[in-house]
Formats: sequence, C-alpha cells, structure tokens
Amino acid sequence: MSAQGRILVADDDAAIRTVLNHALSRAGHEVRATSSAATLWRWIAAGEGDLVITDVVMPDENAFDLLPRIRKARPELPVIVMSAQNTFMTAIRASEAGAYEYLPKPFDLTELLNIVGRALAEPSRPNAEQRAEEQFESMPLVGRSAAMQDIYRMLARMMQTDLTVMIGGESGTGKELVARALHEYGRRRSGPFVAINMAAIPRDLIESELFGHEKGAFTGAQSRSTGRFEQAEGGTLFLDEIGDMPMEAQTRLLRVLQQGEYTTVGGRTPIKADVRIVAATNKDLRTLINQGLFREDLFYRLNVVPLRLPALRERAEDIPDLARHFFQLGARQGLQVKRISATGIERMKGYPWPGNVRELENLIRRLAALYPQDEISVEIIEAELRNGEMAAPFNGDTLSKEEQSISLAVEQNLQRYFASFFGELPPAGLYQRILTEVEYPLILAAMTATRGNQIKAAELLGLNRNTLRKKIRELGVTTHPAPR
Repeated sequence: MSAQGRILVADDDAAIRTVLNHALSRAGHEVRATSSAATLWRWIAAGEGDLVITDVVMPDENAFDLLPRIRKARPELPVIVMSAQNTFMTAIRASEAGAYEYLPKPFDLTELLNIVGRALAEPSRPNAEQRAEEQFESMPLVGRSAAMQDIYRMLARMMQTDLTVMIGGESGTGKELVARALHEYGRRRSGPFVAINMAAIPRDLIESELFGHEKGAFTGAQSRSTGRFEQAEGGTLFLDEIGDMPMEAQTRLLRVLQQGEYTTVGGRTPIKADVRIVAATNKDLRTLINQGLFREDLFYRLNVVPLRLPALRERAEDIPDLARHFFQLGARQGLQVKRISATGIERMKGYPWPGNVRELENLIRRLAALYPQDEISVEIIEAELRNGEMAAPFNGDTLSKEEQSISLAVEQNLQRYFASFFGELPPAGLYQRILTEVEYPLILAAMTATRGNQIKAAELLGLNRNTLRKKIRELGVTTHPAPR
C-alpha cells in the first residue's frame, strides 16, 4: 500500500498537471501544482512537500539547475524527474543530479504511482555529487524508443554501484558501448576500462590473459606478464563473449568472484581483485548450462543485474536518429553528410537487420562514401540492403555438399534466428520476409548460371519469361548479358 504524502508537481503543460493532480489525489495524496520552477523552489525552501515531481524544461529554470539546490537544502526530499527529451544522457543527468527516479514522457500512470509509493515509503538517499557540464557533451547511446528508455533507466541506477552486470543481446546491438558507458559515467571512471573477448583468445591462453603469469610458468613464459585483472585495477573489466570461456577458466573466475582475489599462473601469492565485472554474451547461457558448457554457479555470480539489449528490429523507430548520428560521425572523418528519403527510411524500418546497429552503421558509411547525391533514394537503399544480404556469411555448421541440403540450411538458420530472441517471438510478417530473402539469391544464381540468358533462366526456374523479367525488375537483380 502506497504511503500517502504531500506531492509538489511542477510542469509547464497544464494537461499533465491536471492528469497528475487527478491520479495522485485519487491515490490519497495531497497535491500542489505549478508551472514555475521559482514557485516550486519557494515551496521546497519553506519545508513543504514530501516528494517532488518535476519536468526538466521549465519556463524560468531547468530542473537540472534546481536539483543541486534541493539536494543541499533538503537532501531527504525525493525528486522524480520527467522529460520528453528521452535520451541516455537525460537519464544519466537525472541520476547524477540526485533524482530519485527518471520517467520519460509519455509515462505510465500506474508506474508513476508505484514509484511515488516506494519513494514515500523509504527515505531518499542523496546520490553522488553532480559532475561538470562538459562531461555530458557526448552521447554514448542513441535512441528514444520505449525499449531504449528501459535501458537508460536501468543504466542510470547502475552508475553509482559496483554491482556485476550481465549484458545480453545479439551481435551488433552495442554491448561494449553499454559496458563503456557504465564505466565512463560510473564511480570507477577514473580507473582503466579493460576489455577482453573470450572468443578471440586461444583456450590454453585465456587463464594467462586474465590473471597473468610468472616467468617460467609454462614453455615460452620468458618473463612475468600482467593479466587483465591486474591491468583493470581500480576500474572495470569487460568480459565479452563470456559464453565462449572454457570450463577451466570459468572455475578460476568463479573463485575470484567468490574470494575477491586471484593468483597468477605459476604464482603463489594471492592478489586482491579490485575491479568491477561487466560480462556480455550473444548466447543463451541457460542453454549452455543445460548442455554442460557453462557453470551454473558462475552464471548466478555474473547475472547479478541482467540487462538485455534490444535488437534493432525491435526498436525500428530509432533508425532515423541512428542514421543521422552515424552520418555525423562520418563527417568528422571527412565523409559527406547525406539525408535519406522518407520512403528509404520506411524501407530501412522494415528490414530485419541481422547485424543490428553495427550493420546499420556500415550501411551509413557506404552511403556517405559511395553516392554523390545529397538525398539517398529508396532504390539505393533497396540495392544496398540486398547486397548486404548477399555478402553476409552463412554461419551454419560445416557440412559437405552432399550433407548440406537447402532445407537443412534454412532449418538451421531459422533455429538460430528464433534462438536469438531469447525465448521471445520475432516480429510478425516472418513468412513474407523469408520468401523475399530466398527469392533474390535464387533468381540471381539462375541468372549467373545462365550468364544472363533470361530464356534459359526462366526455363531453369520453371517460370514464364515475362514473370522472370518482372521479378528481376522488382527485386533489382543485376544481370549480365549473355555472350554473343
């Protein structure tokens, strides 16, 4: 049951003030509302209110300028910050400035009432002191979708802790970017950020890479070498692709997490571990546990705060912002800034993006580098997306030509595709997307095999020649003329 209290509301939007007044009053709270930051501050300075709900942008003062004064005058007063500027940096600034909670607009009233109840039931603790304004100039994460708002709020809560975080998500969703944000805006930002990719290191060298080794510990160890744990002392150690860590190294990592110390390979003196661990994986670790490939006890040690990054297809509304962001990054490297037509953006929103944000960034770089026109048409987008599909390597199991049937290859690919959603369902419209993806390479292969002879290709495919011509035109298949 929510604790009833006196709520001070500040928002320039009269409709929002009315909605909040009605909802909070019905919940049994006493509400005073204003559109002025000056009035809000006068109430607070006079000792009024048990909780504050305020918008960031006010006519007379920004809430981020007001928050430090509130924290100094009444550090126990919880402040809930609302904003339509739904960016990662807004959430971080709210947390750093001492806000109890950050809510992006539009917000859910039930969620707001739950937050108010929690804030009134337990005293608000002042957060770490606000950092300098210049530290917020760069935005490490881009996107205003609902999926990203959840990520921003979770990150804001984690900044002032040393809790171990497990970041899940498909390849290319930005797991290392999130890990770096946790470090650069967290308590350990003055320390080093050290990343290690488990999939990129030979299995017999992982323990040495992590914990270091002494001279003579093994053949070729000609001198003492520091490991990543020692290099990350006082900072953050990012363990990427943790699902690829061999069992032997998992056992040693578990011991470090349990005991807070480690020994180098060949060493005897324990070394205290003073690092924050952030791990990441694009695999389902629970499946690996069932297969005996990952330790369950290590999973629970690492999975203290699970954070799943959404695939790009789950936040397609962020594509315009991301495209502008990558064009601007390219401009710093001498590439031309372009704009994408409205129909081109819609086509991009409907594309499944198997490579996620990394694939989108690569596309934007190609568009900036290869095309002279200022506006990129939907036809160019179509051609580039198809080229990307054709260039993408097949990740199936290695099979001989006799073993690898088309049906089996598609089945394996679909199994991995469904597994990438970690138990959830992919976006609707899968049937037509699969048919479209298969049709283009099929017609291209037939045209290539017949050296561009449409009559032979139509016969090979079992299609009417006019139908084939129509497909070539619709799909944008690049054909080569038959030799004379």
